[in-house]
Amino acid sequence: MRRYGLVLVLLATTAVLGVGCQGPCVLTGSPPPVRRDTFVYKPMEIPRPLPPRIEPRDAPPPPSLPLKVEPVLPPHDPAWEVSAPARPWRWIVIHHSASDTGSAAAFDAFHRNQKHWDELGYHFVIGNGGGSGDGLVEVGSRWPKQKYGAHCRVGNNEEYNDYGIGICLVGNFDRHRPTAAQMASLAHLVEYLAAKYKIDDRHIIGHGTVDDTRCPGRCFPFDDLFARIHSGRASHDAVAGLR
Repeated sequence: MRRYGLVLVLLATTAVLGVGCQGPCVLTGSPPPVRRDTFVYKPMEIPRPLPPRIEPRDAPPPPSLPLKVEPVLPPHDPAWEVSAPARPWRWIVIHHSASDTGSAAAFDAFHRNQKHWDELGYHFVIGNGGGSGDGLVEVGSRWPKQKYGAHCRVGNNEEYNDYGIGICLVGNFDRHRPTAAQMASLAHLVEYLAAKYKIDDRHIIGHGTVDDTRCPGRCFPFDDLFARIHSGRASHDAVAGLR
């Protein structure tokens, strides 16, 4: 009997311990509850609309570039214009022929036959009435081709040939001045060339300015030449301003 009572005590103790660890569901035989994560509500993301695609034809035009303003050229002989690509001229070099007569054709023959050059070395020749018309501007064969000159080599320096426009006036200006017609034509030509190729007055020179020679002669009137050029510019500017 005492043994039976001990068994009952053990059974009761086991039941109490089971309740403390597993809870009442162990006693009833129910399965343990399934653990679930807490549900979090996430709003549905609405995609943002893409910016409209700009087609090439709808693209904004590029910014406009400033207009290139060409200088207003003085009236000039159309024969002085060229169709060949312009050479980067930087100088205008004035010469005299040191002879009483002459012309572009005569100097061309001299340069070819005596100096053995390929053609006339100057770009322009201005006659004095002896061999060519007084004040007549003859265009040399180099000019339409925009070819370098052969008129002012200083030692081994070809600057004034490569980038200098050579103008020869017929006459010996160690003995006398150019004719009035020659000076008028020279000023007219130089004014046009300086405006066309943006050549500063300081780069309008005589051959003797850069070489050991008296060319274009001790009687050549540079002051008269620049006075004529400046007067012509002022006159043309005034006319252009009235348009």
